[in-house]
Amino acid sequence: MPSSFRLAPSLCVLAFACLAGSVSAQPAGAVPALQPQGAGRWVCGGIGSDESTAFRAAMKQHPLSLLFARASGDYLADVQVTVKNAQGADALSGTARGPVCLIDLPAGRYTVEATVEGKTQRHTVTVGGTPATADFRF
Repeated sequence: MPSSFRLAPSLCVLAFACLAGSVSAQPAGAVPALQPQGAGRWVCGGIGSDESTAFRAAMKQHPLSLLFARASGDYLADVQVTVKNAQGADALSGTARGPVCLIDLPAGRYTVEATVEGKTQRHTVTVGGTPATADFRF
C-alpha cells in the first residue's frame, strides 16, 4: 500500500483507489471501479473534462460524494482526507488524487475533514437515504 495512505486498522470501511498508480487505465469518460475495503468502497478522480463529467454524473448513485475546488470553481486534487465515525474514531485517512470522490459506506454519521495547502475544512454528513455531498471550497 502506498505510504501516503493510512487506514485505521479496526475501522477500515473504505479504500482509496484514487492514489497515483492504483487505478488501471479506463476509457475516456469512464469511472474506474470502486475499490472494496471492509464494509465500504471508494474511488476518486475527475481529472479532464470527460472523466469529470462521468464522475459528476455518478455522484447521485453513491451514498456519499466529495467535491474539492477553489472558491473560483477550479477543481483541486492532492487533498488530504480523513473520515471519522460518529464516535470520533478515524475510519480512513489518505490523499485524494482527484477532485471528485465517490464513496459507498454503511449508513451513519461521519465527519469528513479535507486539508489542502495548509487549510482545513470539516463537514458532518449523514449517510443513508438520499445521497449526501460534502462540497469543500478552498
